[in-house]
Amino acid sequence: MRKRSKPIDQVVGDESVGASSLIRGLEILRAFKVTDSTLGNQDIMDRTGLPKATVSRLTYALVSLGYLNYDESMGRYSIGPSTVSLGYSALSSTPVVRFVQPLLRRLADKTGVAAALGTRNGLEMIYLANCRAFGPVTLQLNVGSQLPIWRTAMGLAYIAGMTPEMRDDLIPQLIAREPKNRRAIREAIDEAMQSYKSRGYVCSFGTWYSYINAVGVPFRPTDGSPLVALTCGGISDILSRKACLNVGNDLVTTAQQLREVLEGPVGAENA
Repeated sequence: MRKRSKPIDQVVGDESVGASSLIRGLEILRAFKVTDSTLGNQDIMDRTGLPKATVSRLTYALVSLGYLNYDESMGRYSIGPSTVSLGYSALSSTPVVRFVQPLLRRLADKTGVAAALGTRNGLEMIYLANCRAFGPVTLQLNVGSQLPIWRTAMGLAYIAGMTPEMRDDLIPQLIAREPKNRRAIREAIDEAMQSYKSRGYVCSFGTWYSYINAVGVPFRPTDGSPLVALTCGGISDILSRKACLNVGNDLVTTAQQLREVLEGPVGAENA
């Protein structure tokens, strides 16, 4: 297998720090999924659509900066310590992520299913925090896991909480990605909007995996932090359609509790 000919400690040229290179470099980092231990150049090319020369140049720069590790014996890359540090810094500096964890734990224990908080990452949703119920069967998703937007309660809840302008911008992107599912996408979003308006939460019944049901609510922090979504999900044998109604109400309560925690006691600012 071909190995790199350049030492990774070589100084990176100015070209690598241009705006275009920065965007492409970030696309390379986003090509790595939670389930990926390593990726080769061809994997990265397939996922990003970038040409071989560009991938080689930018992965070299990312290795030099510590955002990727390179295994010369395998000729493959893995996420580096700089990327990990950046991710943890982002999570730890976000109040909603810090304060939601005990609420998710309480919700998971009460409902018997998995509870999570996530936000949009391009045309997917990404887990920022999660807790699983103690039991033999639960969703095996972790922080960093990505899932589709319109097929999941997390994604549909996020869409329901978007401004009309942002929603109108996102929907054509989802359709362009899956033109054959144009009608299904529109129907799923319309149904979610109606459910959120009437119930305060959205539901997803087997639209991602046939055996998974979930409920979700959008949450927009008042401190200007990005929109997020709270969800509860589990296999249909545990989280039936009927059970989703009760869990949905619990989820709405959790969102209210999270807002109270973030804002603090009423009048505290005048104490």
